[in-house]
Amino acid sequence: MSPSDHPEQPLGGAGPVPSSPSGRVPQWVLDEAAGLRVEPMPWRGPGLPPSAPRRRRGRRALRALVVVPSVVLLILGAAVLVGPGSWPWTAVDAALPSAVPTATAPPPTSPPDRPTAGQESARSPLGTPPPPPAEGGSHGFIALQADGVTPVAYDPCRPVHYVVRPDNAPPGGEEVVHAAFARLSEVTGLRFVHDGGSAEPGTLERRVFQPETYGDRWAPVLVAWETEEQNPALVGDTVGQAGSVAVSLGDGPQVFVTGTVSLDAGRMPEILSFRDGATTARAIVLHELGHLVGLGHVEDEQQLMYPEARREVPDFAAGDLTGLAALGRGPCVREL
Repeated sequence: MSPSDHPEQPLGGAGPVPSSPSGRVPQWVLDEAAGLRVEPMPWRGPGLPPSAPRRRRGRRALRALVVVPSVVLLILGAAVLVGPGSWPWTAVDAALPSAVPTATAPPPTSPPDRPTAGQESARSPLGTPPPPPAEGGSHGFIALQADGVTPVAYDPCRPVHYVVRPDNAPPGGEEVVHAAFARLSEVTGLRFVHDGGSAEPGTLERRVFQPETYGDRWAPVLVAWETEEQNPALVGDTVGQAGSVAVSLGDGPQVFVTGTVSLDAGRMPEILSFRDGATTARAIVLHELGHLVGLGHVEDEQQLMYPEARREVPDFAAGDLTGLAALGRGPCVREL
């Protein structure tokens, strides 16, 4: 659909949605995932990365913020498991209400900082990503293994569970989330399983292992619609965060085991109310989920992971798909 089919529309008190003669509009969820960062880092907008303070003409972009959350957004972005001792950042809050009624605590012999090894792990990947497009394209990863080449990814031999906190969800919002996860599964071969709702209080200060809430397994990915009060990182023009936590066993490969996606409960309803708002919201969530599984930003404006939304790119493009195919072929680590 051409840009002319998308007239500027008001976004709350922020005035009309910015656009440019080329048809670009800001992607309000722009999170500069670069490494396993543990503190929110401001993204300065297209044309203003820290190393190149030059503004591009003819483009306006809302300021955005990027985060690849750690367990408590403090101390560490990746953990190395070396024995039965607890991680220093597991003791965060009191027990949370269970989102899975049948969840049970791990057996006494389980290490206190992680689930029993090999939970739900199959002998081979549960799915296979389609071959990457022959033409390839620009793509990047937020973290690499020790070899400096292989991207850190989720274990393809076990499902990636996710829950959605229903509080503040806009009408149609959860459907957009499920559609985005389904699309992500198609292009990575990873199997995503929706476990239902969650009563977790928020995406910040979150433990990766919550046996009192989710049983003897890694905590599922948490998707939440949050206010600025719940997540101060959403203050201003920022309407989303996404990222995952990687762990490793000794010198073994790093593996993402869980993550969070935070969507602005105030802005997303307005986005969904626009003409073709569901398509715009889906593209935003897809961009976020790309970061969740390990994609970083690229400078190629033809890719969805370009840090400025374009109506001509509502879905993953060739470069994105090339990177996602690699992320779907991560190592299977039964020891975790």
